[in-house]
Amino acid sequence: MKPEIKIFSGPKEVAQQFAIFLADFVLTREKITIALSGGSTPKLLFDHLASHYSKSMDWAKMHFFWGDERCLPPDHSESNYKMTSDHLLSKIEIPDENIHRIKGEMEPQSEADRYAAEINDHLVDENNLPRFDLIILGMGEDGHTASIFPHQMHLLKSENIYEVSTHPESGQKRITLTGKVINNAAQVVFLVTGKSKAEKMFEILEQQGRWKDYPATYIQPHNGNLIWFLDRTAAGKLDNFF
Repeated sequence: MKPEIKIFSGPKEVAQQFAIFLADFVLTREKITIALSGGSTPKLLFDHLASHYSKSMDWAKMHFFWGDERCLPPDHSESNYKMTSDHLLSKIEIPDENIHRIKGEMEPQSEADRYAAEINDHLVDENNLPRFDLIILGMGEDGHTASIFPHQMHLLKSENIYEVSTHPESGQKRITLTGKVINNAAQVVFLVTGKSKAEKMFEILEQQGRWKDYPATYIQPHNGNLIWFLDRTAAGKLDNFF
């Protein structure tokens, strides 16, 4: 199934339109398991949700997980959990037991194993893998997604639910969802903004250049839907989609 491409004027409209999508999505399910992403666009999204949907959305039916996390304490400025907590979780009414953070302060491999077990406890199983209702992803300038980097393509095919990855420049350890679990989700949404992403977006969606070298290329849910929410600068080279 081909992905759906949605193009908006800028990062704020991407956040606003995805919030509308999420509000509609929530209405279709009794319980919703969502894997969250870090990054600048999700921060805008969380601010918008907190400002406009804190009372109108049924947060109690949502269980929040994270697609990846830096191996840092939860109060560290670079923690994905801290960003989500500061911009969304602290501003909505959601049961504590619905928030399932990756404990980045723990030993990475043992935490990857512990978190995988927690995922198995809360998610339905399909194709012998946990099935998220929704996974929100971003894409880096190198084509990575979650914390699956181009030099670690084997994580796309790992049999484990979460793995320890290493940032190619800083050497920072991260804990990330693996490709098979991402591609087992019912719905995957990429939020990608900025001119610096335009070349990679063109290569991936047009299957040109080095598209096979980018982890984001291989996110293609087997029995689910894929939507790219892009702003005009990220989509600037996609002539076929305008």
